[in-house]
Amino acid sequence: MDRITTSGLHMPKLGLGTWPMSGSGCTDAVLRALAIGYRHIDTAQMYGNEAEIGAALAQTDVKRADIHVTTKVSREFLAPDAMRRVAEESLRKLRLDYVDLYLIHWPAAGMDVQRAMESLMRLQAGGLAKHIGVSNFPVALMRRCIEEARAPIVCNQVEYHVMLDQTKVLAYARAHGIAVTAYCPLARGNLGEVEALARIARKHGATPAQIALKWLLDQDGVAAIPKASRAANQQENWDAQKIVLDGEDRAAIAALPKSRRIVNPAAGPKWDEAA
Repeated sequence: MDRITTSGLHMPKLGLGTWPMSGSGCTDAVLRALAIGYRHIDTAQMYGNEAEIGAALAQTDVKRADIHVTTKVSREFLAPDAMRRVAEESLRKLRLDYVDLYLIHWPAAGMDVQRAMESLMRLQAGGLAKHIGVSNFPVALMRRCIEEARAPIVCNQVEYHVMLDQTKVLAYARAHGIAVTAYCPLARGNLGEVEALARIARKHGATPAQIALKWLLDQDGVAAIPKASRAANQQENWDAQKIVLDGEDRAAIAALPKSRRIVNPAAGPKWDEAA
């Protein structure tokens, strides 16, 4: 499996997204994914499934050192004491001594960036997280984290797929050695309506979802975490790694409209904020 290696991070490019899995079904899904070969599991405090994922990690024969685990703290808990308490709770649920990557899940309106970054850095210094990062941060906020707070963030997790442009985020991230993890990489099942993808899929004997996923995985510094609970879907996503896209394929995908944002809560950041 290809990995992103930047700023000390060694993260498999293909991961398993786990929202909104829950209960024993979540545990079983993670175990199935690990059996297939997945070594990157993504969760979050707000998903409410860290304990179920922890049960899978406790049962698998795969060595802990071989599994990359990401979790995230909700924006209500960015103060130092609150973040540490929540991080320790996440580790208890995950049955881990540390996570490989700990992210701020969403920026808070008017957040004290310096203080939030200091909270993250304390967790890293204390060994609770090997690496730290952010999620859903536009370029303007990324710049404040890196250039003002001097935080060693190594990843920004954002919505990214064939129908949403993230050129600005990618350019800034690459310039500063930051990985980008694409969530909703399959646009939550909305790819079947895209004829250009269907044509490329027929050409390769694949599915539109596999084409869209491979397009992401081919990009420098980009990981993708499609949610898949069924074994067949997990295997389909895994097999997407074998597809070889050509210049014609990439040109067709580049020509698609790129303004379809699926996750855009009212309290979300201003994505068009001046960088």
